[in-house]
Amino acid sequence: MRACKHRISIIIPALNEAGCIRELCTALQPLRHRGHEVILVDGGSDDQTLRLGEPLVDRVLHSARGRALQMRAGAAAASGTILWFLHADTGVPDKPDQLIISALENTRADWGRFDVLLSDKHIVLRGVAHLMNLRSCISGIATGDQGIFVRRSLYEQAGGIPSLPLMEDIALSRALKQHGRPACIKQKLLTSARRWQKHGIARTILTMWGLRLAYSIGINPRHLAKYYATNEA
Repeated sequence: MRACKHRISIIIPALNEAGCIRELCTALQPLRHRGHEVILVDGGSDDQTLRLGEPLVDRVLHSARGRALQMRAGAAAASGTILWFLHADTGVPDKPDQLIISALENTRADWGRFDVLLSDKHIVLRGVAHLMNLRSCISGIATGDQGIFVRRSLYEQAGGIPSLPLMEDIALSRALKQHGRPACIKQKLLTSARRWQKHGIARTILTMWGLRLAYSIGINPRHLAKYYATNEA
């Protein structure tokens, strides 16, 4: 590993992700060789997530269950000047570290996100991904699937990730947006379509839209998390 001017800490919150954690961590090995760090934050997995992921990361942390809590733990332990939050079921493009650094250096933004592409080639899901990317560019709000990255200084200035049981990505985006709009990288992260495949496209779209609308009008995220957990069962 060699030192780099802009060190990225890649933070991966995970819970029972044995089916995909090795693929993501393997894809991140070139970044480790270029001096960046990969932190796996486990929320209490009872499968092979840790056994598969640990040899391929720089640090493994154990956290209370909850994506926001896990992300906060990873950020607190990170040594990089840039934080990049990745879901475990994500596929990354070639040289994503260079894309992130270039986006931050060549724009006035101190944070940003990638476009996404869903892993299922169903035409409706292609449309869903397109609308996600378009909505994000217009609104300046990113979701966790889009791989939010942020300069550590801004992350700390904005107060970090709120300890919410749901919608932590939206809350973080809102806080960061108060300091400036995000850089939108057009190269795509590949995100798993397993939620849509499991529950059906129409049901999943309605559920996600409904949750975001409810959050936007002020319904407590704890109530939304209970509904979401029941719906995901």
